[in-house]
Amino acid sequence: MTHNSSIYKGLFIFMFSFMGTMTQAATVNITAKIESVTVQHGNTQVIIKRNQALDNTINPAYVKTSRKCPPFCIQPANLAVGVNTIAELEVLDYLQQRRDGDDSILIIDTRLADWVAKGTIPGSINIPWTTLDWKQDSDSIMIGEILQEKFNAKNLRGLWDFSKARTLVLFCSGIWCGEASNSILKLLKYGYPADKVKWYRGGMQSWESLGLTTIAPVK
Repeated sequence: MTHNSSIYKGLFIFMFSFMGTMTQAATVNITAKIESVTVQHGNTQVIIKRNQALDNTINPAYVKTSRKCPPFCIQPANLAVGVNTIAELEVLDYLQQRRDGDDSILIIDTRLADWVAKGTIPGSINIPWTTLDWKQDSDSIMIGEILQEKFNAKNLRGLWDFSKARTLVLFCSGIWCGEASNSILKLLKYGYPADKVKWYRGGMQSWESLGLTTIAPVK
């Protein structure tokens, strides 16, 4: 074999191996037909997929099965009339709609900053549940700003117009976490339409248990 033939053979093997790597399908897909989902997280596109290591285990932050109740009590499957309880595939669908330019949707992490810093769902924004807990007059000012600036509601001389309000997908740490459910119930009391509120009950514990991509929050 000539020197040139050896070079060509080496290049062929390299290219074949490279192309095989590029086209190799994922071992762990999201569904039988969906390998990954691309979403918009701030100014960056992020690919959401499942961890490919078959020996991967859940994030240690979500290993615990038992926390004091109250306040960490198991949440109901149906939170309120008209509010849809959703799971991961529905969350991914809303994230894709948001990525594709549907500005009428918001995916909201309702946890406090220290928990969000551990990792959140790509494409979500953080609005802590405490900012929607209007026990004092000063809180109502903040809530009014959130309703108008974040949720696209309109204040008409003290009356709220929710006709063009955004569809909200809220979540927190898991089915034992009351932060998202508390936020939802508060919004409903304020008049937010139930059909524009979606609850990802499983939250981060379910997300992490499936090995789905997490990311640092948008700053």
